[in-house]
Amino acid sequence: MHTSLTDPPPTGTATDPTRATAEEEELEDQKAAITHLGHELRALVEATVRTAASPDTLHRVADGVRAITSQLTGRQRSRAEIPEVEQNVGPLDVVVANAGYGLEGTFEETPLADVRRQFEVNVFGTVATLQAALPHMRRRRCGHLMAVTSMGGLMAVPGMSAYCGSKFALEGILEALGKEVAQFGIHVTAIEPGSFRTDWAGRSMTRTARTIDDYDKLFTPIREARQKASGNQLGNPAKAGDAVVHIASVDQPPAHLVLGSDALRLVTAARTAVDEDIRAWEPLSRTTDFADGAQL
Repeated sequence: MHTSLTDPPPTGTATDPTRATAEEEELEDQKAAITHLGHELRALVEATVRTAASPDTLHRVADGVRAITSQLTGRQRSRAEIPEVEQNVGPLDVVVANAGYGLEGTFEETPLADVRRQFEVNVFGTVATLQAALPHMRRRRCGHLMAVTSMGGLMAVPGMSAYCGSKFALEGILEALGKEVAQFGIHVTAIEPGSFRTDWAGRSMTRTARTIDDYDKLFTPIREARQKASGNQLGNPAKAGDAVVHIASVDQPPAHLVLGSDALRLVTAARTAVDEDIRAWEPLSRTTDFADGAQL
């Protein structure tokens, strides 16, 4: 039995870009179970959102696939629910932590409580899910942990400091985790979508109130453009699901998967800017060493 698990977005927050109409397929053997996983992941995400209000935590979506509803601001439920799947359904081969939401507002105008909430869901909720699944995969010496971060985890834009900060944090966690568990045959992938045609920038976006006029010239056009583009984004969620299916079926999946040509353009530009800073200030960077210090 091959089982996949994804966690749902909290009620009223953004849906994952892999959400799309599902096509259930028969699992012919172990190889086919992985090859067809993406179709079932899409079904799983969609079904989890539909059943989020149900008191039951475990829902059948397809053969060998179950949806679990979970409040991702708490660690204990993830620790209880994943063993439930392992016991009642079968071993988890793939876990996709896909919950999160967008918090829009300038850094100065965003209340600290809102920043904490952003990190609680986007970072700690995802960490709780992955930590709960990892012991089972480690004992079996196989598995694939995925988490949906964002292109905002590799670049940043004005008015999204808390959101980008949470995604940068998650990127660092996933990269270190991948290096820790590679010895056990476990793969870790950060999925970094660009703008996809979901409700992330619409009803799911949390927007802070405007209070400081000094930011109007910069931020007002950004907020208006994002609202106007909502529902007409470049990214196709079904094709994102196909991309997830592909990396679930390869022997050596990537540590990072950027989705969308907009994400490729913006992430590449941001990383180029970092590289240029490093090169420009390299002489100064080298002045801070002890002459006899140990190199890492």
